[in-house]
Parts: sequence; structure tokens; C-alpha cells
Amino acid sequence: MTDPIRWGVLGAANFARTTMAPAIHDAESAVLAALASSSPEKAAGFAALAPGLRIHDSYDALLADPDIDAVYIPLPNALHVEWTEKAARAGKHVLTEKPIAMKLDEIDRLIALRDEAGLLIAEAYMIPHHPQWQMVRDLVQGGEIGELLHIDGYFTFRLTDTGNIRMRPETGGGVTRDIGVYTLGSARLVTGQEPENVQSRFGWQNGVDVSARIWANFGGATCSIYMSMEAPNRQVVTYHGTGGFIELVAPFNPVVHREASVRIVRADGEERLHRFPSARQYVNQVEAFGRTIREGADYPVPLEFSRGTQAALEAAFAGEMA
Repeated sequence: MTDPIRWGVLGAANFARTTMAPAIHDAESAVLAALASSSPEKAAGFAALAPGLRIHDSYDALLADPDIDAVYIPLPNALHVEWTEKAARAGKHVLTEKPIAMKLDEIDRLIALRDEAGLLIAEAYMIPHHPQWQMVRDLVQGGEIGELLHIDGYFTFRLTDTGNIRMRPETGGGVTRDIGVYTLGSARLVTGQEPENVQSRFGWQNGVDVSARIWANFGGATCSIYMSMEAPNRQVVTYHGTGGFIELVAPFNPVVHREASVRIVRADGEERLHRFPSARQYVNQVEAFGRTIREGADYPVPLEFSRGTQAALEAAFAGEMA
């Protein structure tokens, strides 16, 4: 029997405790083995999930642990590249929260390091691991709704804590870097194309974009995206075609937001609804990561895909209209 992937988590971030640590714990052929945290209070939540968890008091100590195969990094955005490189140079496979980097040349460095070290380095971009997105990609590219005409996407939430890292420019905050990987990245995923003619308008507050409107073309289709950290929770993405439309009502945070479903409405009036009550995209992500390490399977979201999304985000910032 193949030994499981032994995971370490670099930092006791709340999202790691509530979401990714349980996903690692529940995934097949994976073990939550270690955590780096100097806070006993924060570490306690992880230890309760995985009795026997080794607690290291520094990130470097965890990276020096010879019993760790892979590292998950949920640190603030501005620290992602630094610690991804350190983890890989320590011989660990690395799954780093999005955005894995904030500049194209940084991703180029990570690609070169991945290839040199022979390790898996990937961005924790989970939605391609969800069956709803796999279905929508196949339907759109397969012509289920005819010629694609337009994509519209909304992802909003209300953040009132001004001390949150998403609200601080020095940590790489801002709504576009935080969730643009989902809105623009999902359009790239489904269409298989890169955005062109990108234009944008941002709402800035203390050096951070708290809202963003982005317009682009994906081939012959137009695209309109709205994101905000000031509006009530809303997530919906719709693909409009000459023969109907496809709507996702919980595209990015299924279960937390609402149940994932794909609604297909054809021009002839036929309507179908596919529900996904039990799909767990984070568990799927961990298991896909393990298959690549153990079996050499192609990873569904390689760094080259992450580079394309970073290029789209940079185009959005460069395309800001007065």
C-alpha cells in the first residue's frame, strides 16, 4: 500500500483551520501531520482535529521536518512567493493559497524552481476541482448553448474589519487580488481562451481596491465582472449563448454560500438543473495533488494556468479607465 502524503501547514490561519486542515484530514491518502505556529491557542484547533499533530514553533522548523512531504501555505499574499520558494528548496511539494504570486516574473521563477527541483508547486485554486465547473466547461466548449455571446459574474461580500489583511496594501490586499482569480480565472477555465480588450474601474480606499468592475472579450464573447468587499454576499456566474444560458448560483463557495447547482436553460424552453450537494472541492484538490505526487498524473491547475490568470489581473489593473 502506498504511504499517504504527510502534510504540514505553515501558519495557523483561520481559513486553514476551518477549511483546508479538515480537507487534508478527510482526503484519501493524506495525513495532517504538522503545523507551524507559535500560538498554542491557535494550534489547539488543529490539534483537536488531528491528535498527534506535531507543532513546530517556526516555519523554518516545519520545513526542516524530514517526515513532511508537502506543505500548505495560507500566509498573507505578500509572503506567498518567499515561503513557497523556501519550502521547495527544503524538498517539499507546495500548495500555496491564491494568489500564489502578484507578479508574472515571480510565477516564472516558481515554474523554473518547480522544474529544477522536480517537485509539485501549485496555487490552491480549488474551483477547477469541483464537478460543477468541469460540467460547465464541457457544456460550453461542447456547444450546449450554441455560440457563446456573453459572460457575467458577480462575487461580493461585506468586510467591516478594517484591520483584515484584505484591507491592507502592504500585505497584498484588495478585492481583485483576493477573488479576481475566481471571476477572471473561471472565465479562462470555461472558455479555454485569454481575455482581450480588458478595461476596468476600481473603487479605492486607503490604497486598496475595495470594488472592481472589469470588462473583457473572450474570443467572440463579451464579459462583465463585478467584485466588491463592501456589498452583501452574492455569487453568481452566467454563460449566455445563442442557444440558451447556463447559470451557477454558488460558483465559488458552495455549501458556505449555498448549495452548488448548474441550471441550463435552452432557447427552446427546455430546462435542466444539476445539483451537487455532497461535492467537496477542497478535498478533491488535496487528492488531485496527491495523485500527481504519487502517480505522476497531470495536475489540473498547473502554474502555467496561474500565470495566465495573473496576466489577466495585471491587464485589469493596467486597463483602469479614468
